[in-house]
Formats: sequence, C-alpha cells, structure tokens
Amino acid sequence: MRKGRFSAVLIVMLLANLTYAQDQPLDQVGKSQSPYLLLDKGLQFRITENVNALYNFDFETAERGFRVMQYQYPDHPLPYFLLGLSTWWKIAPDVENDKYDDLFIEQMDVVIDKADELLDNDPKNKEAAFFLAGAYGFQGRLYSERKSWTRATFAGKNALKYLNLSRGEEELGPELLLGDALFNYFSVWIPENYPLLKPVVAMFPKGNKALGLKQLEDVAQNAFYARIEAQYFLFRLYASEEKQPYKALAITDYLHSKFPNNPYFHRSYARHLYTVGRITEAKEMSEQILQRIDEKWTGYESNSGRYAAFYIAQYYDRIGDQREAKKYYLKTLSYGEESESQESGYYLYSLIALGKMANQEKNKPLAKSYFNQVKKYAKRKHPAHKEARDYIKKNKL
Repeated sequence: MRKGRFSAVLIVMLLANLTYAQDQPLDQVGKSQSPYLLLDKGLQFRITENVNALYNFDFETAERGFRVMQYQYPDHPLPYFLLGLSTWWKIAPDVENDKYDDLFIEQMDVVIDKADELLDNDPKNKEAAFFLAGAYGFQGRLYSERKSWTRATFAGKNALKYLNLSRGEEELGPELLLGDALFNYFSVWIPENYPLLKPVVAMFPKGNKALGLKQLEDVAQNAFYARIEAQYFLFRLYASEEKQPYKALAITDYLHSKFPNNPYFHRSYARHLYTVGRITEAKEMSEQILQRIDEKWTGYESNSGRYAAFYIAQYYDRIGDQREAKKYYLKTLSYGEESESQESGYYLYSLIALGKMANQEKNKPLAKSYFNQVKKYAKRKHPAHKEARDYIKKNKL
C-alpha cells in the first residue's frame, strides 16, 4: 500500500470483499440453521472445489460450479458475486488490463441489485450489507485504477457505509468478522495516512487498529469463506504497515503452496523471499514465473515478469555475474515497457544498474542515456531521480 496515491486507499478501504478458504474437517459440515446462505455448511462443502479452482486460476471449473449455484439461488447475491470474483482474478495479475472492465462492473451491479432486495426485505440483514460493501469496494478499486475519481469516491463512501452496517453479531462467527476487522483497522489507518479523508471516516464509529489486526488473524485461522481474504490483507499489512516481513513471507508461502498456479500469489511469494534476503530462493521462484510466461500459463504476463526478471538480475548482480545481471535487467525493462510500468521501482532501478554497468565499461554516452531515462520516468522526489542526478554529476556524464 503506497502512500501518496488515492487508489491505494481504495485498495485497502474498499476491498471489503468476500473470498474463500478450504480444508474444513468433514465433521464441521452439516445443515445450517442460519437464515444466511453464507453460513450454510452444506453449501460450503459443495462449492469448495469450485472456490479452490478459482484461486488456482482454473476459471472454467470455478465458473461452471458458480452457474449451478446461480440456478439454485437466483435471488441471492452470492453466486453472482462469485462469478464477479472470478472476473476480478482475471484482472488482478495486471490491473492495467481493461479487457474485463465492462463485464466486471456489470456483474457487481447485479450483486448490488440482489443485495439491495435482501436489505429492503430485512433492513438489519448483515449478509446483504456485507455483499454491498464488497461489490461497491470492488467497483471503487477498479474506478480508482482507471482514474475515474468521482465514481471511485461514490463507490468508496458506499463501501464504507455498508461495511459499517455489516459489523457486529459475533454469534455469526468469523465469516462476517472480516467486516469488523477491516473496519477497525482501516477506519484508523485512513485518516492517519490520508488526512483529506478524515471527514468521510468521521461519520462512522471509531475503530481500533490493534483489535482489527487481531480479528483478521482470527478470520485467517477460523473462517471458511473469509480465510483467504483475511490472509491476503494480513500479508499486505505485515509487509508494509506492520513491518513484519517474515509473517508476510509465511502467509505467501502458504498461499503459493495451496494455489500454485495463481500468478499473484506466486510473485508475492518471490517478492517476500527477496525482501527477507532469501535471494537464491527468490531467483528460483522467479525463474518459474518467467518460464510460465513463456509457456503462456493463464494469468502469467508482463507485470509478473517485471518482478521476476528484477529478482533474477539482483541475484546475478550480487554474485558478480555482470553478464547475466545485465541480461535480466534488460528483461525487466522489456517487461516494464510491455506493461507500461516505466515509473515502477523495478524499472527505474534496472535503468540505474544498467547505467552503472555502462559507465564501468567506459561507455559514457550509453550510461548517460540510462540515467536520463530515470530522470524522465521518475518523479523528482523519487529516490531514483536523486540517485540519477547525483551519479551524472559525480561521474561527469
């Protein structure tokens, strides 16, 4: 979660969505007495294979099961949300890809309509509020990625509103506790990091970050539907806000082992290996990613390639193999240009590394060209911009 970018708020504030877990003991599966479909243990058991398929990027299997649910529960938002979630994960590895935008927004609109009908019939329906928070949250994130700020702000306010309504009722167990956890954490985090949003958050009850983190851990361990979503939030929080990289690594290790074909979890695991200094393992994971891109595996594309190529380049750079390092820094640039990510740190620091190599090889014009590209793509306040300016000056390029 990067400060200074409004879409980052929406990523964390608005994704009050519903995702899924697995491996519950069979003795926990039975008929639910709850009026909420979310808590129907029999349904949970029946859709586990489809949910697992979704997260493992087998969308055909996942969507086939969700359409059966849609036939069985035509008036409930759950199957429509699951189909939308499947579309979202087609977007997630590279959010710059707008191929699925219209379909996804339309699917979330159907979820909103179905959930509104439930809420009209029962204004205290926590399940309906939870789906509304999730659907508006997803829409808000996508609108923010597309820099459609008016729509993003509207969706964000609605997401926070319904997230607040979905809180409480502890007897419902960890499924809906996710709403409490996200609200507690981010209702404090948002005004701390984005003062301009304080008036929006001030309309709601005061949260508690420590409690929110504890609740997320509870959901991550005990929920059926919400476990993976809680783990997703936890590894992001541990990596950035909480400064606990080893906890982030442990979660991404689990997620990658459970869903080995998910490119987002794959590259996140490689990233956290790199972060904690396990550079050889990060290189091995990254080589798998690049191979899958070459083999055209579902969801593996240039955005993941940019991460992977950089980690491999760093490995060779650190062992002094400049030839291989240069090869993979150049690959990082190629993947970055393909995904139009020239402002990313991986792209910028690859340019710096290549510039230094060119200068060491006495090719000052090429070195200057690389550093000028850093100045072109990086904002002036970015550390890479300063490093490029200082290097040019010091080495008289």
